[in-house]
Amino acid sequence: MIDTVVVATDGSESVTRAVTVALDLARRFDAAVHALYVVDTGEIESSPESLRDELRDALHEQGEEALESVRDHADREVVTAVREGDPAATISEYAREQDADVVATGTRGRHGENRFLIGSVAERVVRICPTPVLTVRQLDEEAA
Repeated sequence: MIDTVVVATDGSESVTRAVTVALDLARRFDAAVHALYVVDTGEIESSPESLRDELRDALHEQGEEALESVRDHADREVVTAVREGDPAATISEYAREQDADVVATGTRGRHGENRFLIGSVAERVVRICPTPVLTVRQLDEEAA
Protein backbone atom coordinates (compact mmCIF):
# COMPACT_ATOMS: atom_id res chain seq x y z
CA MET A 1 0.00 0.00 0.00
CA ILE A 2 1.24 3.48 -0.81
CA ASP A 3 0.10 6.17 1.60
CA THR A 4 2.67 8.93 1.00
CA VAL A 5 4.43 9.94 -2.22
CA VAL A 6 7.29 12.43 -2.23
CA VAL A 7 8.14 14.01 -5.56
CA ALA A 8 11.46 15.82 -5.83
CA THR A 9 11.43 18.65 -8.33
CA ASP A 10 13.96 21.16 -9.54
CA GLY A 11 11.55 22.94 -11.82
CA SER A 12 13.24 21.74 -15.00
CA GLU A 13 11.32 20.65 -18.07
CA SER A 14 12.78 17.16 -17.71
CA VAL A 15 11.10 16.59 -14.34
CA THR A 16 7.60 17.17 -15.77
CA ARG A 17 7.00 13.49 -16.48
CA ALA A 18 8.20 12.49 -12.99
CA VAL A 19 5.64 14.87 -11.49
CA THR A 20 2.90 13.41 -13.71
CA VAL A 21 3.83 9.84 -12.78
CA ALA A 22 4.03 10.67 -9.06
CA LEU A 23 0.63 12.36 -9.10
CA ASP A 24 -0.89 9.44 -11.00
CA LEU A 25 0.54 7.01 -8.46
CA ALA A 26 -0.89 9.09 -5.61
CA ARG A 27 -4.27 9.22 -7.34
CA ARG A 28 -4.37 5.44 -7.83
CA PHE A 29 -3.60 4.77 -4.16
CA ASP A 30 -5.36 7.85 -2.76
CA ALA A 31 -2.03 8.79 -1.21
CA ALA A 32 -0.80 12.03 0.27
CA VAL A 33 1.57 14.01 -1.93
CA HIS A 34 4.62 15.95 -0.80
CA ALA A 35 6.63 18.02 -3.27
CA LEU A 36 10.17 18.99 -2.36
CA TYR A 37 12.58 21.47 -3.91
CA VAL A 38 16.15 21.51 -2.63
CA VAL A 39 18.30 24.63 -2.82
CA ASP A 40 21.76 23.20 -3.47
CA THR A 41 24.02 24.82 -0.86
CA GLY A 42 27.05 23.61 -2.79
CA GLU A 43 25.97 25.77 -5.70
CA ILE A 44 25.62 28.76 -3.39
CA GLU A 45 28.94 28.19 -1.63
CA SER A 46 30.79 27.87 -4.93
CA SER A 47 29.52 31.27 -6.13
CA PRO A 48 31.30 34.56 -5.38
CA GLU A 49 30.60 35.63 -1.82
CA SER A 50 29.14 38.95 -2.94
CA LEU A 51 26.44 37.11 -4.90
CA ARG A 52 25.48 34.39 -2.43
CA ASP A 53 22.51 36.10 -0.79
CA GLU A 54 21.09 37.12 -4.16
CA LEU A 55 21.61 33.60 -5.54
CA ARG A 56 20.01 32.01 -2.46
CA ASP A 57 16.96 34.26 -2.83
CA ALA A 58 16.71 33.50 -6.56
CA LEU A 59 16.93 29.74 -5.93
CA HIS A 60 14.25 29.92 -3.23
CA GLU A 61 12.02 31.83 -5.64
CA GLN A 62 12.67 29.25 -8.35
CA GLY A 63 11.77 26.55 -5.83
CA GLU A 64 8.46 28.17 -5.00
CA GLU A 65 7.65 28.38 -8.72
CA ALA A 66 8.54 24.71 -9.22
CA LEU A 67 6.33 23.69 -6.29
CA GLU A 68 3.48 25.84 -7.57
CA SER A 69 3.70 23.94 -10.85
CA VAL A 70 3.27 20.64 -8.99
CA ARG A 71 0.26 22.03 -7.11
CA ASP A 72 -1.24 23.25 -10.40
CA HIS A 73 -1.08 19.74 -11.88
CA ALA A 74 -2.46 17.94 -8.83
CA ASP A 75 -6.02 16.83 -8.19
CA ARG A 76 -5.41 16.87 -4.44
CA GLU A 77 -3.67 18.88 -1.77
CA VAL A 78 0.10 18.90 -2.10
CA VAL A 79 2.29 19.59 0.91
CA THR A 80 5.30 21.56 -0.29
CA ALA A 81 8.71 22.32 1.13
CA VAL A 82 11.83 24.17 0.11
CA ARG A 83 14.93 22.95 1.92
CA GLU A 84 18.61 23.82 1.69
CA GLY A 85 21.42 21.29 1.58
CA ASP A 86 22.94 18.58 -0.53
CA PRO A 87 20.07 17.56 -2.85
CA ALA A 88 20.38 13.77 -2.54
CA ALA A 89 20.89 13.77 1.23
CA THR A 90 18.10 16.30 1.75
CA ILE A 91 15.64 14.34 -0.40
CA SER A 92 16.46 11.16 1.53
CA GLU A 93 16.11 12.91 4.89
CA TYR A 94 12.78 14.45 3.89
CA ALA A 95 11.46 11.05 2.76
CA ARG A 96 12.38 9.58 6.16
CA GLU A 97 10.76 12.50 8.01
CA GLN A 98 7.51 12.07 6.06
CA ASP A 99 7.58 8.28 6.38
CA ALA A 100 7.22 8.20 2.59
CA ASP A 101 6.38 4.98 0.81
CA VAL A 102 8.01 6.10 -2.44
CA VAL A 103 10.12 8.97 -3.75
CA ALA A 104 9.67 9.97 -7.39
CA THR A 105 12.36 11.90 -9.23
CA GLY A 106 13.40 12.64 -12.77
CA THR A 107 16.65 11.23 -14.09
CA ARG A 108 17.90 14.55 -15.42
CA GLY A 109 17.50 18.00 -14.00
CA ARG A 110 18.64 21.58 -14.28
CA HIS A 111 22.31 20.64 -14.25
CA GLY A 112 22.04 17.47 -16.26
CA GLU A 113 19.85 18.06 -19.28
CA ASN A 114 22.51 16.32 -21.37
CA ARG A 115 23.96 13.99 -18.75
CA PHE A 116 23.29 10.33 -18.20
CA LEU A 117 21.89 9.06 -14.90
CA ILE A 118 25.33 8.06 -13.63
CA GLY A 119 26.62 10.66 -11.19
CA SER A 120 23.30 12.50 -11.02
CA VAL A 121 21.25 13.48 -8.01
CA ALA A 122 18.75 10.75 -8.92
CA GLU A 123 21.42 8.09 -8.83
CA ARG A 124 22.67 9.26 -5.43
CA VAL A 125 19.10 9.26 -4.09
CA VAL A 126 18.68 5.67 -5.30
CA ARG A 127 21.89 4.72 -3.50
CA ILE A 128 21.26 6.38 -0.13
CA CYS A 129 17.50 6.68 0.33
CA PRO A 130 15.95 4.06 2.62
CA THR A 131 12.63 4.58 0.80
CA PRO A 132 11.98 2.99 -2.61
CA VAL A 133 12.83 5.47 -5.38
CA LEU A 134 10.97 5.68 -8.65
CA THR A 135 13.18 7.30 -11.29
CA VAL A 136 11.26 8.60 -14.27
CA ARG A 137 12.94 9.30 -17.56
CA GLN A 138 11.64 12.19 -19.65
CA LEU A 139 10.56 10.72 -22.97
CA ASP A 140 11.71 12.18 -26.27
CA GLU A 141 8.92 14.11 -27.97
CA GLU A 142 8.57 11.30 -30.52
CA ALA A 143 8.10 8.68 -27.78
CA ALA A 144 5.69 10.76 -25.71
